[in-house]
Amino acid sequence: MPRFERHVFVCINERAPGHPRGCCSAKDSVSIREALKSRCKLEGLGARVRINKSGCLNQCEHGPTIVVYPEAIWYGFVKAEDIEEIVQMHLINGAPVERLVLPEECVNTPRCPHRGGGVQFRGA
Repeated sequence: MPRFERHVFVCINERAPGHPRGCCSAKDSVSIREALKSRCKLEGLGARVRINKSGCLNQCEHGPTIVVYPEAIWYGFVKAEDIEEIVQMHLINGAPVERLVLPEECVNTPRCPHRGGGVQFRGA
C-alpha cells in the first residue's frame, strides 16, 4: 500500500463545560470529522488521505481546529459547510482554503488576539 499523501487531524478534545478556553468537541468537531471522512470516501481519497481524530491541538479558541500534514496548514473555526471546500480545494487540488487558515500569529503563541476572548476570526 502506498503512503498517504496527507494526514488530516481533527481535534475532538472535550473539556468541562464552562472552561475558559472552550473545546472543539463542544463546537461540533466530532460530526465535522465524520463529515470529512464521508466526503473523502465519496471522493475516493481513502488510499491517499487519512482523516484522524486528535486530542487537544492547543488551539481551543480557534475550534473546531483541523491541521493538514505534510503542509502543516492549520484551519480554525471550521463549520460543517466548510468541509466540501476543504476537500475539493485542499485535499484534491492542493490549494489551502485561505479564508480558514489560522494566521501564523495565532498558532502556538500567547500573542494570539483570540486568547482571552473578544476578537473573532473570519466572522466566526
